[in-house]
Amino acid sequence: MDAFTIRDLRERTGELIRDAEAGKLSIVTKHGQPVFVAVPFDETLLKEGVGVALAVKLFDDEVISLGKAAKLAGMPQGEFIDHLGALKIPVVRYGKEELQQELAAFE
Repeated sequence: MDAFTIRDLRERTGELIRDAEAGKLSIVTKHGQPVFVAVPFDETLLKEGVGVALAVKLFDDEVISLGKAAKLAGMPQGEFIDHLGALKIPVVRYGKEELQQELAAFE
């Protein structure tokens, strides 16, 4: 997720638009405080609304936890997990080392 200042909106508008077209969220700040979030206009936004689309995107970008994303989406955690599955977004993400450690724990 990229951050833009109010001044950046004038000077880097093209970059903000390219990021949105690439599916990236951006946050716009004024004096270091968040003012608004630029959310890509995509199928999830059209089907599910802003809250769910934002929750999915923030979770997928690993900005917020599963629990916080479900709360933001206004769904029970299990329902949100099912929703992520329908979108083919993995809920559990292990790095190579983490996966090896988990597998070793079962041996």
